[in-house]
Amino acid sequence: MEEKRRGFFQRFLDVIERTGNKLPHPVTLFAILALMVLVASAIVSNMGLSVEHPGDESDVTVNNLLNTEGIRYIFGSMVDNFIGFAPLGVVLATMLGIGLAERSGLISAALRGFVLSVPGFLITAGIVFAGIMSSVASDAGYVVLPPLGAVIFAALGRHPLAGLAAAFAGVSAGFSANLFLSATDAMLGEITIEAAAIVNPAYAETMNIAMNYYFIVASVIILTLVGWFVTEKIVEPRLGEYKGEHREELTGLEATEKKGLVWATVSGLVTAVGFALLVLLPNGPLRADDGGIIQSPFMDSLVPIILILFFIPGLVYGIVTKAIKSDKDVANQMSDTMAAMGMFIVLAFTAGQFVAYFNESNMGLVLGVLGAEFLEAANFTGVPLIVAFIFVVGVINLFVGSATAKWAMLAPVFVPIMMQLGYSPEMAQMAYRISDSATNIITPLLPYFAIIIAFAQRYSKNMGIGTLISVMFPYSIAFMIVWTIMLIGWMFLGIELGPGSPILYNE
Repeated sequence: MEEKRRGFFQRFLDVIERTGNKLPHPVTLFAILALMVLVASAIVSNMGLSVEHPGDESDVTVNNLLNTEGIRYIFGSMVDNFIGFAPLGVVLATMLGIGLAERSGLISAALRGFVLSVPGFLITAGIVFAGIMSSVASDAGYVVLPPLGAVIFAALGRHPLAGLAAAFAGVSAGFSANLFLSATDAMLGEITIEAAAIVNPAYAETMNIAMNYYFIVASVIILTLVGWFVTEKIVEPRLGEYKGEHREELTGLEATEKKGLVWATVSGLVTAVGFALLVLLPNGPLRADDGGIIQSPFMDSLVPIILILFFIPGLVYGIVTKAIKSDKDVANQMSDTMAAMGMFIVLAFTAGQFVAYFNESNMGLVLGVLGAEFLEAANFTGVPLIVAFIFVVGVINLFVGSATAKWAMLAPVFVPIMMQLGYSPEMAQMAYRISDSATNIITPLLPYFAIIIAFAQRYSKNMGIGTLISVMFPYSIAFMIVWTIMLIGWMFLGIELGPGSPILYNE
């Protein structure tokens, strides 16, 4: 019976892997989707379909993008569509600062220093917490923490794969939780704002990239506890006693790394205080004219603030540790970061065309109104709607790994639907982030999946895709269930998801 279950599970994973591998590259996928929007706009336009605009109650029809005017728009707007793709500028800007902090060695040293300083009885929670926090440095956590978690557990006489699993769960399944804003907030937030503008441009102008901040901060505590419980009560007992030959010894930070961390911390605090004064002083230049903070220049300046808050400590750390010896090193490290963003820039070109065509054709608004009317008629709203949306995104994530690519495809459709049903764009984004993060660790199409397997094979030569997913599956299910319950509780309490970011949408 056990063999049959294992056989079915393995076959199921094989289907996911084969299907996902047959999908086009995200760049190609967006190009195909853009062409499909053009064809669909011509077909639906000739059908004469119209809906009532939810804002001004005017009739909205689909614009034909394959007639003379539409073709002129396609060629005349192509460059603007690329440059105007919402996440492009904010992601590249934030990564300039984050990239310097990563390449100077600050991020790696900070993560290692934190984990190695945690008391033994808190080590599991510390590893999960460090993994969750690593998302501020984009994907750096995938390379640093899983092997470090394995080494620490092995040195303590515990099963190294349990340490690796705890770190992987924090880094990947907890990717959308953090105590700080990161490039992920900027990237997804800009897509959400653009999708919200389809229904209500005035509302979209009041939104900010910190729209999920309160929720993701609270999520850090909850997910750390969940990851701790799953590791020590489910995963580690299931793995049993480690009988392999690899026994590790912990090595602490070098003196120069410690010195670099101290000065980086001091510089970071001074920088943060400087920004705080610009906001908190009665006549601070980043306060609104009426003295407010939620709708203020401060909220509009979060991207450059994130850039500077990472850039200065990263620069100081690099100078102290000699990783940066001149301005040329700074320029080279920032250049290397931008070079690593090459694929994202290419993706932005085709994704920008798809999003622009979708908006110009009015397909997003029409689909949003029709979809909302259908769901409302079926009485499919409230908690069932949110749970179903989270489930659908989770299934899609098994086949399309990129969080940005998925949200760029889904946001123009689902954000208007949610708004029509009375849920804010901020709520739609948070539900998306929960599902996208929780299922990362069980999809073989995650770009870092092969790297995690390579780390794990040091301790278990038979480790493969199916085995790793079976180890990570309890984390995925636990994170998904607890995180969803937390969001539902947030809904009933009516707490804002972030600064000026309500649960419900009111026109």
